[in-house]
Amino acid sequence: MHILVKKPPYSGSQYYNYKQFFTVVLLALADTNYRFIIVDIGSYGSTADARIFRARWPQSNQLDVPQPANLPGSTGPPAPYVVVGDKGFALSSLLMRPFPRGLDAKRRNFNYLLSIARRFVECAFGIFSNKWRVFLSPIQLALKNVNVVIKECVVLHNYIRTYESTHDEDTQVYSPPSRRDTLSLGRSGSTGLRVRELFSDYFMSPIGSFPFQQ
Repeated sequence: MHILVKKPPYSGSQYYNYKQFFTVVLLALADTNYRFIIVDIGSYGSTADARIFRARWPQSNQLDVPQPANLPGSTGPPAPYVVVGDKGFALSSLLMRPFPRGLDAKRRNFNYLLSIARRFVECAFGIFSNKWRVFLSPIQLALKNVNVVIKECVVLHNYIRTYESTHDEDTQVYSPPSRRDTLSLGRSGSTGLRVRELFSDYFMSPIGSFPFQQ
């Protein structure tokens, strides 16, 4: 999520993003209750999401990801726990992104289920920005204080989702402006390709498919 700020002094174009606003980035992972479980706050608005992710969490052990386990109903091989992302991120054994163009039925199905899973983070940002309306216009504070405001709003958001949330707002979807396709940072590792194929095969199998996916 790009958060609007006034131009920091002597910052040049570092905070100037592709939509021609000055922003800092809130990069977050969300759970299925729309809570932010890991956040990175304050990166330059000109920096691509994938670059921020790779710089902050290059390996799964830095995110305390559980050990691989068998998928429900499956006898193996074990599948790793993964982060779900969009096509702006690079494929790896830690992060799943959609298949590119030229899709067969199996790959279309995987992309469809991936988009359903990704809606949780889109809705989390929608609820967040709708609740804390300070983010609807540029924040007129020094940059260090902007980051404090973001952090405190994240804490309050998670508190409300945990203790006081109702379901009447859960359909609020954050709709970021359309953006240029971000170039993947390096080639997709062969391990990431194998993991994505493992999931896509599982979702087409009798034990892993959903009644609605066809």
